[in-house]
Amino acid sequence: MKTWKKLLLGLTGVFALTALAACSSSNNTLDKVKDKGTLTVALNPHFAPFEFKTLQDGKDTVVGADVEIAKAIADELGVKVKFSEMSFDNVLASVQSGKADIAISGISATKERQKTFDFSDTYYESETVLVVKKDDAGAYKQTSNFAKKSVAVQKGSIQEKIAKSNLSDANVVALSQPGEAINELKSGQVNGVVLEKAIAQGYVEQNSDLAVS
Repeated sequence: MKTWKKLLLGLTGVFALTALAACSSSNNTLDKVKDKGTLTVALNPHFAPFEFKTLQDGKDTVVGADVEIAKAIADELGVKVKFSEMSFDNVLASVQSGKADIAISGISATKERQKTFDFSDTYYESETVLVVKKDDAGAYKQTSNFAKKSVAVQKGSIQEKIAKSNLSDANVVALSQPGEAINELKSGQVNGVVLEKAIAQGYVEQNSDLAVS
């Protein structure tokens, strides 16, 4: 939908380089949003720094870069914004069913998804990397080192597809949230976690026993 695509503010923007964008499923989305006066945004708030929860004035609040972009779109349209929280694998389905007007949740604009959804212009280019235990980092220098190993991904994410394509000899375990995958790594249930680079760096900074492979 050309009109609303132009409303996104421009932002400056290791298996694959992917482009993050917001998306809609209908050419009539803009008119519907203006008529009801509210922009309903589907997201999964477990993807810092893009969308995550924090306490503000004692209240559990969704914040992040994607959240600010969604607010800017709503301001430009002159409508209120409503965030609809859900698991990541339901984000796009929510837009397709009409339960949400747009989705903005660290979504990669793939050719397959573009067959169904209208995407905004790219606002961020991301790399996909592997997070491992710091003590094991020396053992993982190339993708072949993960043969017969287990790696975790977020279910429904582009990283799930990337892992299955690039780590075909590994056991790919799909979990609901990135944090769950990191916990599986720390407890030794999996050998690595495939994540978007910015999210991976955030976990590594908070966990001295982890490293980007």
